Amino acid sequence: MVRVRPFVSEDRAFVLSLAPRLAIGMQPWRNRDLWLATVEGWLTESIQQHGQKTMVWIAENEAGERVGFATVSQSTHFTGQPQAYIGELATAETAEGHGVGSALVNACEQWARAQGYTILSLSTGAANARALQFYKHLGFQDEDVTLTKLI
Repeated sequence: MVRVRPFVSEDRAFVLSLAPRLAIGMQPWRNRDLWLATVEGWLTESIQQHGQKTMVWIAENEAGERVGFATVSQSTHFTGQPQAYIGELATAETAEGHGVGSALVNACEQWARAQGYTILSLSTGAANARALQFYKHLGFQDEDVTLTKLI
C-alpha cells in the first residue's frame, strides 16, 4: 500500500537525496556533476514553488517511510496550449516495482485534472528503458524526440 501526500518542509532532504536517481539514463557524453547540480536546482525551485504553480508529492509505504516523490506544474506547450508537466519523479531503489511510481503519477493526474488540464506531459532520458516502458504502460505516448550529435 502506497500513500501519496503533499510535500512538507521536513521532506526537503529526502527529495534532494533522490536527485542522483534522476541521472538514470543520462548519456555518457553529459557531465554528471553538471547534471546533478541542475537537477538539484530544479528540485529546489519546485520546493520553493510548492502549492503555488507547482505541486510536490511524497509517497510513503505502509510503515510511513518516504519512498518517492514527484513534481507537477503548470506548463504551456510551444503551441500555446496549456498543459500540466511532470518535472521530476523518482523512487527509492528499494521501492522500484512496488506501485510507488504509479501512485505518484496518479496524484499528478488528479492535480492536473483539478486545475482544468486535459494534457499531462513529461520528459525522460532516451536511454532510461525502464522509465520509458513504465510511462508507456501508464498511457503516455511519444510526442517529441531530441536528437544529439557529438561534433
